[in-house]
Parts: sequence; structure tokens; C-alpha cells
Amino acid sequence: MRFGSFGAAANIAAMLLLSPGQAAHAAEIKILSVVPLKTSIDELGPQFERATGHRLNITYLGSSGLKRQFEAGATFDVALIYPELIDELLKQGKLAAGKSADIARVAIGVAVKKGAPKPDVSTVDAFKRTLLDAKSISHSTEGASGVHFKSLLERLGIAADVKSKLRPMEGGPLVVGPVARGEAEIAVITIPFIALEPGAELAGPLPNELQHIVVYTASISSAAKQPDAAEAFIKSLTTTSAASVIKSKGLDPATP
Repeated sequence: MRFGSFGAAANIAAMLLLSPGQAAHAAEIKILSVVPLKTSIDELGPQFERATGHRLNITYLGSSGLKRQFEAGATFDVALIYPELIDELLKQGKLAAGKSADIARVAIGVAVKKGAPKPDVSTVDAFKRTLLDAKSISHSTEGASGVHFKSLLERLGIAADVKSKLRPMEGGPLVVGPVARGEAEIAVITIPFIALEPGAELAGPLPNELQHIVVYTASISSAAKQPDAAEAFIKSLTTTSAASVIKSKGLDPATP
């Protein structure tokens, strides 16, 4: 059963408020998370800690960094990552089957240096022309947006034409920086990463025909020391109040 099916409208405090007996069992929940969820959890995390007495120990990394952590056998209780990586970890037995919930959805967009002319990316033809005209293109190597972008180049028939222009970067946090510093003309990445970089701005989302919605999903480690605490944290991210916070940070909440 996915956690998203549990009373999403419940208030965190009412759902998780500690009794005196529970206080003795407060846990440290170790979390490995994608960077775009940081602004939401910066607000939601302290609320959860106050309501439960549990403590969150969170590490935010880009896609490549997260994969290296999992491959190295890093210990964690909750993973907040994209479904493709969830599937890999399930196959490796590192996640508890059936213990996941979608938290937020984000679209992929094109970034330019702040103040620079914005290329047209509103249609398939316009986006293709923008890629062909760009002098350099930054993108993620292993993240969901990077995998999709590379498939788009093949789909559009321009992979060979733009190969020399590509500037692959390890994970979302590093993709937009080169654009802000003038080292790359454009970047293709999930939109929250663009919003996090003050030196860059959004030229526009990918056209609908080429768009790919990346879903950030929470899942519990098969080796979680206190799975009930981990489950409680994930539930707290699927409430109506949590959805309001997530939306206010520029992400599309997975729950209403």
C-alpha cells in the first residue's frame, strides 16, 4: 500500500502529536533527498520535529551524488528521489517494497543567464532551433531530466549536431551555475533548479509534446532502524497543509 492512500487531509499535529510514552521513543530519521525539496522541507521539517519529537538528519544531493551514496552503501531511513532511482534501489533490495509515496511533481525547462534574451522554446520546432543555435548547452548527466533530454536529442534527430555543444554536469545543483556565470548559453533542467539560481532565469518550460514531468517520491529503506518514524515522516509530507507549502515553493504537490 502506498502512503499516499492514508488520510492526506489530516493535520500533521493532530495526526502525530506525542503522548508522554511516545517521547521516550523519539528517533533520528536519516534522509537522503534531492535538492529541489529542500525549501519545502526547511519549513515542513521543523513542524514535524515539534509535533513528534523525532529529529531529521537530512543530506541534499544532486542525482549523481545520491547514486554514489546508495552505491557506496550509505545508511538511510528515507529516500526522497525520482522514480527511476526508486526502481533501481527496489531491485537491489535497498528499499521496502510497497512503502512509498509521491511527494511533488516538477516540469523541465530551459534556463538562460539573468537579463539575457530568452530564446523561443514554446513549440517543438522552436525548441529544436534553439538547441541548434545555442553555442553551449548544460544538462544533467544521470538525473531524470538529463536522461529525458538525451532521449529528446535522438527523437529530434539532432544528437550528432549538438554533441560538441553539450556540457554534462553531475546533478541538478550544478547544471544552472554555468549559465549564471556565462560559461554555457542555456541549460535544460527541472524548473526548481532554475528558480534556486539567482544568476539565471527561466526562458520557458519544454513544449507540451516534449515535456516530461519528474516525480519526486519518498520511500523507506529496507534497513530503516525505526520504520514507524520514517513512515510518519512520509505521511506528514502528504497532508493538505504540506501540499500548500510545497506549492508555495514552486513545486506541484502530488496530493491535492
